[in-house]
Amino acid sequence: MFGIRKFLFKDGSPAHLPDDVKAAIEVWRASSGPQLDEAHFHVRYVVIDIVSSGLKPDSDELLGIAAAGVREAGMVVPDDAFYLDFSAIEGEGEAQQQAVDRQLMAFLQFLAKAPLVTYHVPYVGGFLQRIYKERLGIDFQPNWVDLAWLLPSMFEEKSHTLQPLDHWLDLFGLASGSGRRDAMENTLMLARIFQMLLVRVSGKGIDTPGRLVDESRASSFLRRTH
Repeated sequence: MFGIRKFLFKDGSPAHLPDDVKAAIEVWRASSGPQLDEAHFHVRYVVIDIVSSGLKPDSDELLGIAAAGVREAGMVVPDDAFYLDFSAIEGEGEAQQQAVDRQLMAFLQFLAKAPLVTYHVPYVGGFLQRIYKERLGIDFQPNWVDLAWLLPSMFEEKSHTLQPLDHWLDLFGLASGSGRRDAMENTLMLARIFQMLLVRVSGKGIDTPGRLVDESRASSFLRRTH
């Protein structure tokens, strides 16, 4: 087993990767993320949603990724967005797989090690962790903010229990619509909720990304164990 692992991950990266992706991974590994003790205004967050063939990160297929940057404590800039549709990647065989690896690398560069925001980290993070381990040999462990657990903690007057996302959209007066939203539409909805969350947490003294990430972890732990 060790010999196989050593062959597959020569020089710290899977052997199938093209040289440009290997080089980009090394640059990414050496890069620094934002200072999490800065005020929210000075740190860029990235809101993420995914499309998958099912709900099981260990066995179902990741079909797409949508993401949008949130700057200056709530500003969403149209050109600070990323969408990856795996079914739209052209080519066949090895060339197509290398195109997938380059797109995954481009997504890492877009993230720039920012704190990430989503709804249900175990689902979204599970799929991302699996594909980055399998394709790029990376242990994907970003700083997550999980709206699914934070919203009941920060907006108890609206609901104090875990709810589906559409329920929160209705509670905040954000028209969820009757049809199925695509991943980017979902991401922008999440970004709007996150804007409101930033205002609420700042009023509670949670005034840095580091404190918000800690609060998210605590909310998730306490509500799962009590």
